[in-house]
Amino acid sequence: MPKVNWEDIGLKDYKAVWDYQEQLFKSAIDLKIASRNSEVAVLPENHLIFCQHPHVYTLGKSGEESHLLINAHELTEKGAAFYKINRGGDITYHGPGQLVMYPILDLDQFFTDIHKYMRYLEEAVILTLSEFGIKAGRVDGLTGVWLDGGTANERKICAMGVKSSRWVTMHGIALNVNPDLSYFNHIVPCGIVDKSVTSMQKELGKEVSIDAVRESLRINMANIFDYDYI
Repeated sequence: MPKVNWEDIGLKDYKAVWDYQEQLFKSAIDLKIASRNSEVAVLPENHLIFCQHPHVYTLGKSGEESHLLINAHELTEKGAAFYKINRGGDITYHGPGQLVMYPILDLDQFFTDIHKYMRYLEEAVILTLSEFGIKAGRVDGLTGVWLDGGTANERKICAMGVKSSRWVTMHGIALNVNPDLSYFNHIVPCGIVDKSVTSMQKELGKEVSIDAVRESLRINMANIFDYDYI
């Protein structure tokens, strides 16, 4: 059974956490390459990082910068940063009250199927939301986790974007627990023009413990991917 190190690093600057992910990601890949050239195989470590970010907009490789609807001066007024990054997907927002989870996993220890990996991440979020009384699911052709999918009222509660190289993953999911949803008004979320965004707080009509959500998601990830925590 694979082993995973997990940590909650709190409210951290986006670039600092990106650099930390890159460090772990590179270490895992370097170890895989070295192991293949060695008589003794050494498995890369797996990591699960939870955090929150100060206000920031991030644009994935397939995104359009026009989906950021405010200029540099307005970003400064909002106290928000903007980064073009190396994950898949379009533009999204991170901020306080949003639970971000970054799995750095060696999928050779699990299964080598990115589509399956994405669906497993979604399933962990769907199960977590169910534990808080929110019925969520998927929308055909779109990533992430949605409420009332397939209806005129469908809305997104969790965004996803990942990168993979040599079957090692980085980046991950952003689950809206108690964020200021007004920040989503300044982007075309994930490049989708006709869908709204919601949060657990909005759906339940009360603030939700982000620690409780993190613990539920942490357990559901281990159950779905079938690993133990170190």
